[in-house]
Parts: sequence; structure tokens; C-alpha cells
Amino acid sequence: MPQKSIIQASEQPIAKIFSSEYSFIIPDFQRPYSWGRDQVDELLDDLTYFAFQEGDVGDLNPYFLGSIVVIKGGDPAAKVIDGQQRLTTLTILFTVLRELLPDLKESITKRICEPGDEIEGILPKVRLSLRKRDQQFFEDYIQRDGGFSKLSTEEVLSDSQTNIRDNTLHLKKMLEKKCSTKEELRKLVKYLVQKCYLVVVSTSDDESAYRIFSVLNDRGMQLSNTDILKAEIIGAIPEAEQDGYTEKWENIEEELRRDPFNDLFTHIRMIKRKVKAKEAILKEIREHVKPKENPKDFIDRELIPYAAAFDDIKKATFESTSNADDINKYLRWLNKIGNDDWVPPAISFLEKWGRTDTDRVVDFMRRLERLAFGLHVMRININGRIERYGKVLSAIENGDNPADLGSSLSLSDEECQSIRDALAGSIYGTPFAKYLLLRLDAGLSAGEAKYDYPIVTIEHVLPQNPANNSEWLTLFSDEDEREELTHCLGNLVLLSRRKNSGAQNYEFDRKKSEYFAQNEVCSFALTTEVLKHDQWTPEVVYGRQNWLLARCSDIWKLGMPSNGYVKLNASTVSMDDTE
Repeated sequence: MPQKSIIQASEQPIAKIFSSEYSFIIPDFQRPYSWGRDQVDELLDDLTYFAFQEGDVGDLNPYFLGSIVVIKGGDPAAKVIDGQQRLTTLTILFTVLRELLPDLKESITKRICEPGDEIEGILPKVRLSLRKRDQQFFEDYIQRDGGFSKLSTEEVLSDSQTNIRDNTLHLKKMLEKKCSTKEELRKLVKYLVQKCYLVVVSTSDDESAYRIFSVLNDRGMQLSNTDILKAEIIGAIPEAEQDGYTEKWENIEEELRRDPFNDLFTHIRMIKRKVKAKEAILKEIREHVKPKENPKDFIDRELIPYAAAFDDIKKATFESTSNADDINKYLRWLNKIGNDDWVPPAISFLEKWGRTDTDRVVDFMRRLERLAFGLHVMRININGRIERYGKVLSAIENGDNPADLGSSLSLSDEECQSIRDALAGSIYGTPFAKYLLLRLDAGLSAGEAKYDYPIVTIEHVLPQNPANNSEWLTLFSDEDEREELTHCLGNLVLLSRRKNSGAQNYEFDRKKSEYFAQNEVCSFALTTEVLKHDQWTPEVVYGRQNWLLARCSDIWKLGMPSNGYVKLNASTVSMDDTE
């Protein structure tokens, strides 16, 4: 008969937590250390507030630090199921206090490392062991005496190690600011050891601990979906193979970084489900992706290849002997769309064909960017987008070629008309305006120009609010026409700096020479084209509008009217007049 699980909970002071009674181990399935400055500041503010009250440390009110959950038998070894963020941060705090209080070094070091006792048979070792991926860094720079001075802000580290380093340096800075004397520092460390408490919830077996782990998550603990899935999926693999698959998992997580790795599972759910989630994402992954059924196959045949495709997509770094530049060009544009609903079809298609048929991939990405742009311009809501991309995913799964994907990937004649109407109207202030102008500008530039300016803004040539005595009011004397043209595509240019409100109402000649004709602005083809004009009149705006709409039609295959005319409300201009 199996032995009954024993669950115990007790309130214990930090003096007992960081003693020979516990040897804490963070399992590899746990999420990385993720506390940032806000959590560290909150902890330190609370500690200093309570520690610096009047009176001796023994007379001060105690402070409750929260709870931890561990798997622990009769020996000190305690596998941490919940609480690694607190335990890691407290260890860092002890390290900083040791650095600031050299006269208490020996006493503080005992809280960080077990010194050992030959008579009692206790071996020297660190009191907290992080995940294998982080432990050597943690031991070298935090737990080992003298490691603090070797911390470098220049070194590129993983997210968790960056958090460890930054929190250590930040705590030192804040303690030096908050504690004006050594006596205050001594009082703080005494208060921490003697009067701060944790509730330790311990259980004797893994099954019971994972049950507690799930309950804690359901009650709102800050664990990500991938933290929970990692525990479930790796836990379903035979123990002898768990280390190898844990390493595979963490390699992916580190390469993608934490937030994109969480996003990947949402995209995998969409690839499998093809409809909007009706339940919590975690529940839908369990029910429709079913990674626990064949956990090794899921990691080897789905997670790893999907992650590779996702990484290429988000970074636009697809590599191949053919078509790579064109594929990455479309990926760069897709990443600027403003939503990521298009990502699951891109992952699915790239993973399926990326190694065997790049002609097919570049055609698909061109069509996908066209569809994504069209849905953006038509302002199709998230439900409509997901429904459309779900159809694309079904067609990919069925093995259809991009050319045969039909209405799922193509734009209908009615949709093309809706897009043309939207582009021909007032576009300033729309969600797609900047994307449209950047895309047009790149298309007008030789070699598809790439801009990495930190700031890109949209400027009106004809000002939004010309002065009462301005020449603009003479050139655009019809108020209705002026209002119609102000926010249209033909009147807009790009700037690589913040707007200058004082220059926006300049007359055209001055605006050209003092505002537009600056080196960093002239790199935009759309702006350079404006500089060629001697005057800015309604006829020029209409002509430029129709010229740019024709370019839009070329880029996205929108089917310009065969007679060559494009209407702007009541006005029409022949395309022949714009060349």
C-alpha cells in the first residue's frame, strides 16, 4: 500500500531558513529568476521601514516575507516548488550586506554557504542551488566571497543572470542610500535574521508537491503558462532522459527570450486549433496540442522546429542559398503590421517548406503580407483576422500551394475595392498610415531602402491649421477641398525626427529649405520627391495622390481602374497628368 503523503506548514525565521536544516535546490523545470527592480525595491522598502523603528531589534515587530513550498524528507535537501524568487533575492541581499559589513563577514557568510562541521558530518556547500544553467554564475559571483567585485555590466548574459547581476548592483546602491551609517546596516541584517519569517509548506513526495504547485497557480501565483507546461511535459518523460530534454527546452527559451517563448505556445495552439481560444490558453494547449501524450515527440518534432521558424520570422533571419533576401524582406514588413495574428500561418508554412522549396515560401510570404496589410487597412477586428488565418492554416495543413489557397489567402475584388477606397481617403491618424508610407517609401527607393531611425513621424506638406494671412489659404481657397486634401496620402511625407510645431505652418518655400531639406529627412524618397516641386497646389496634391495610389496598386496588386482615373471625392485627375 503506498505511503500517505504528509504536508506540513510552519512559520520559521530566516535564521532557521538559512541554516543547516535546509539545503535548497531549484529544479530545472522551474522558470528562470525573474524578479526585477520593482520587486527588489518593494522588499527593501518594507525591510528598512520595519527594521529602522525605534528600539532594539528584539523588541521590534516581526515581518512576514510570504511562503515557500518544498519537497523535503528527513534530510536537509529541499526541492523548491514555489519561492525561488524570494530565496534567491534574500541570498543576494545577504551577499550585498556581507560586502558592506566586512566586520560581520563570517557571520553573514554562514547564511549564504554552509561552512560544514566535521564532527556532525555536515559537508560545506552553498545553501541555495539554482537551476543548472544559472548555478555556476550564481556561485561564482554571488555566493563565493570576493565574487561581487567581478560583476561586469558590460557582459552579455541570459535574462535570469542579467536580473541577478542588476539586482545585486541595485541593492548595493540602494542600501548605501538608505543606510547612512554602519550601525543602520548592522541593525538591518540583525532584523532580517531574527525578526523576518517565511511560512514553509513541505511535502514528502513529488505528486503531492505538483498538486500544490497547480493549486497555487490556479489561485493566481505569477507563473507563466510555459513554467507550468515545462513541469508537466518534462515530468512526463522518463527520469533518466529528463536532464537532456530540460536542456533542449531551456536552449529554446534562452534563444527566444522569455516573453516570445510564451508567445510561441500561443501560436502553436492556433496552428493546432485554428480558431480563437474559447478557454484559458493553458487549458486549450492541454486539450488540443496534448504535449504530455508524447512529450519527447512534442519537443523534438514540434517545439524545436516551430521555435526555429518563429525565431527566423521575428528576427527576419531566414537563411537559404536562394530567396532568403526576399523572404526576410517580407518578414520585416510583416513584423511592422501592428498585430501578430499572421504569425501562426507563417510558422506553419516556413517549418513545412523552408528547407525544401524557398520559391514556394517567398510567394507565400508575399501573399501573406498582402493579406495582413489588407486586413489592417480594412480594420478587420481580431475575430475576423483569426477566422481568416484559421482558414489559411487549414489550407497549409491540407498541403495546398499558395496559388491554390483560394479565398483564405487572396483578397477578393470587393476587398481590393474597400482597400483602394480607404487608401484614397483621409489616412492621417489611421493605424496603418505609417506602415503605408514606409512601405511606399521603400518601394520608391532603389533596392528597397531600410531605415532604422529611432523616431519616424508623419508630416503634412499643406499644414493642418494654416495661419489666417498664409499663402496656403490663397492656394487652397476652397475650404472643403483643403480639408479633403490635408490628410490624404498625397499630402503626407516622413520625417526621421520629432515634429517641430513651430515649422509646421511655414510657407512651402521655407518649409522645403528649412524643414524638409535636411540631410536626415532627405533620405526618405517620399520627402525628396516633394522637394522637386516649385509650388504645392491642389493639382499637385491630386497628381501625387494618384501617383502614389498607383504605386500601392503595384505593390499589393489592388487592381487600379482600367481607365487610369482615381477619384478623390468629387475630383478626378488622369494618371497621364501625374507622370
